[in-house]
Amino acid sequence: MTVTTLNEYIIERQADFPYAKGELTRLLTHIGVAAKVINREVNKAGLVDILGEIGTDNVHGEEQKKLDVYADQKFINSLRASGECCGLASEENQNIVIFDEDLAKQGKYVVTVDPLDGSSNIDVNVSIGSIFSIFRRVTPVGHNAGIEDFIQEGTKQVAAGYIIYGSSTMMVYTTGKGVNGFTLDPSIGEFCLSHPNIQMPASGNIYSINEGNYLKFPEGVKKYLKYCQEIDAPTGRPYTSRYIGSLVSDFHRSLLKGGIFIYPRSAAYPKGKLRLIYECNPIAMLTEQAGGKATDGKKNRILDFKPKDLHQRVPFFVGSRNMVAKAEEFMEKFGHEEPNIEEI
Repeated sequence: MTVTTLNEYIIERQADFPYAKGELTRLLTHIGVAAKVINREVNKAGLVDILGEIGTDNVHGEEQKKLDVYADQKFINSLRASGECCGLASEENQNIVIFDEDLAKQGKYVVTVDPLDGSSNIDVNVSIGSIFSIFRRVTPVGHNAGIEDFIQEGTKQVAAGYIIYGSSTMMVYTTGKGVNGFTLDPSIGEFCLSHPNIQMPASGNIYSINEGNYLKFPEGVKKYLKYCQEIDAPTGRPYTSRYIGSLVSDFHRSLLKGGIFIYPRSAAYPKGKLRLIYECNPIAMLTEQAGGKATDGKKNRILDFKPKDLHQRVPFFVGSRNMVAKAEEFMEKFGHEEPNIEEI
């Protein structure tokens, strides 16, 4: 049996991007290296003093976990060393991180990253992940990166992906030519092609949403959830509810088995909770490349949004095409407005 490693696969597909001349290949390789280093620390997190909080909040007011900060720094270090990236925007930082070394200024790409998605699950040994996307810079090569390099529409992404640290560690990514998954073989320390040309089923029987927030959801979401729970054998209902609380983990299941993930606007988060740049755009690109659908619940394609700032939040409906379309029908019929939080 012939095994194709991540590096071999990236090099084989280099011809898909004649304008890149190898830079994108090296950049993806460095992301893979950062993932392997983070995976090592995740796997031994229970054995060393790396679990728990560090006593500070990130830019979103969320308490940072020690491993969040570690993962953020590893991505920064690896991408800085690549020489192909002139800057990074991270969910953990208020402002962009500019790589101002002479070599980095020649870099043609910028990267956005959620270093450790689902970090609230770290202490209880539940799957977590990292999410990334790559853009071609719009500022002149040879100068420092600017904010305009990062607030581009999702359609401008040249690559996107995630790493899931679970029972096995996988890197799933796309460069706009389909979606492929690579599983880390710890015996050789390499990601190996395990899931070529992933296609998301058009329908599924799993829905993922934090039902603890039910009272705060728009009426359209409440009605859709009731629809999912009704008995209707021809459509396979009732659907099964599965919610891990890590976007990477919940989405990974839907990608492989079919399903829908919803994080709508709510009374607690009237603009939505997930971040457009760090979470929604890369997951949306993967979704569309696998045949799925990603919108804000109002039939607005996520990848068409022009970000207003680095940390913009949006409602997120993502998954199997038919399931997202059905959820949009309920949203259109019963409404998008969240209830008044004072009335709950």
